[in-house]
Parts: sequence; structure tokens; C-alpha cells
Amino acid sequence: MAKRIKTISEFHQLRGLQKPEHPLISVINVKTVKHLQVNEPMSLTLDFYMIALKRIFSNSKLIYGQQQYDFDEGLMSFMSPNQVFSIAVDKELKQSGWVLLVHPDFFWGTSLANKIKQYEFFDYSVNEALFLSEKEEATINGIIENIKEEYHANIDKFSKQIIISHIETLLNYSQRFYNRQFITREKANHQILERLEKLLTDYFNSDDLISKGLPTVQYVAEKLNVSPGYLGRLLRTLTGQNTQQHIHDKLIEKAKEKLSTTQLSVSEIAYELGFEHSQSFSKLFRTKTNLSPLAFRQSFNYAQ
Repeated sequence: MAKRIKTISEFHQLRGLQKPEHPLISVINVKTVKHLQVNEPMSLTLDFYMIALKRIFSNSKLIYGQQQYDFDEGLMSFMSPNQVFSIAVDKELKQSGWVLLVHPDFFWGTSLANKIKQYEFFDYSVNEALFLSEKEEATINGIIENIKEEYHANIDKFSKQIIISHIETLLNYSQRFYNRQFITREKANHQILERLEKLLTDYFNSDDLISKGLPTVQYVAEKLNVSPGYLGRLLRTLTGQNTQQHIHDKLIEKAKEKLSTTQLSVSEIAYELGFEHSQSFSKLFRTKTNLSPLAFRQSFNYAQ
């Protein structure tokens, strides 16, 4: 069971840090964070936002999600309140960078109070990182330095709004870099697409359709070890279609195969494809092909 951390002060205490200068916001130097002991909680749930940029130094390559990386680039991650994440105990691992903690109450009465929920990367799992080029990393670090400078300065009536403005700039740049990543990390993204194709092919060729029904977006994402939001965004970037559309395309492909190579009735085919009611299958088939299953079978036989 994950340990819930309700305040930024509590997080500081857990990681052996001094009390934060402000109860609702903190910028932490990763090098100052103590290593967790084996008997400390491995899974945490935070009641606040956490944004981090780290460089990890290790003699071996590391697994992040389903991909293997050597961390030559800066690694940026985002967590919103109530997400669960795990901390691995590895005393040989050396890392540098920073962690920004912001309690939702800090945004109260500002433009970011509702807008922050619109940034897509807060919907992704923590195993989906943003990899930065040196230039991008320098841009992000510059913004954090501005936040730290204002954070450590004497607080006045302008401080909060200035820090909010810097955080919004940080998030806007992060959004730009995230959009770029779906294009530039082409090899890793296409590997996920290939694994999706194999996953769906194997599923549709098994008995799972009858016993479990159509695979859900959540099921597919979990099998690929990515979040539904990340997978959907990746697929739309690569193919112009979302995950549900890919599942339906595979379904229609299988349906066409059965309609053209077997004598099974539409009802029997619908059952084998995981539908409780053949009407639902026929409706989806018509939506996708502009033909009813019977009309497709007739047109295929006619073409033969």
C-alpha cells in the first residue's frame, strides 16, 4: 500500500531535507536528497504536483517503462496529485537535477488553478518521460533558476504571481517539447506501434474474444506499459487514429476475413468476435465500411 504524503514539509522530512521556506512550494536539489533505506516505503502518493528534471549516471543502461535508455539526455517527469509512484533503492545510482513541488493551494485564485489540468503530460504515467536535448534542458533550467531566485528572495505581494508566471512558462515549454518528442523519438514510438499490432493480432487470433470480449483501451495500454493518454497521443501522431480506432480496425479486418472465408452466419461471427448482440456488431461494421456484413459478403462473392 502506498504511503500518502499530504504536505511538502512531510516530503522534505521523509527525504532528509530542511524544512521548506514556503509551505506550498519548494525547489529541491536532487544531490541533497538522502537515499531511502530498505525498510522505508517504496510507493508514495503525493497530495501535490511534482515536476523533476534529472540526469542519472550509471555504468549500465536503465529500463524506463518498456524502453532501454542510457540517459545521455536530461530526463523530465511530471506527477499530479494522487498519482502513485515507486522509488527504487539503489545506492550505486548517482543523479543530479532538481525537483519542483507545488501544492494545488498555491494556484488558488490564479490563472493556473484550472489551466494546469489541461497540460496533457500530467495525465500520463510516471513511466513516460520527456527527454530533453541540451538546448531544451538549458531553457528549462533557466526557468527553474528564475523560480529559485524569486523563491529565496524576500516575499512581497508580487512574489506569488511572478512565480506562477515562471511555472506557466515552464509548463508551456514542456508542452512544446512533449509534442516534439512524439515526432523525434521515431524509433521508440514505432516499436510501440509494432508491439500494439502484434498484441492485437495475437488477441484476435485467440479465444480471448469469446471469453473476455473486445480488448479495452486500458487493457491495451497496460500490456504495452504506457498510459492510455500517452498511447492515444502517440498513435494520433503516427497514424492519425486513436487507440479505440486501431482496435476497431483490427476487429473489422478479422470480420472481413470470416465473412469472406467461412460460411458462418453474421450472428456466429459476431459471437466469435466478442459481441453479445449481433446488432451491435452489424452497426459497427456498417459504420466502418458503409456496408452491412451480409452486403460485404455478397459483394466479395460477386467480385470473385
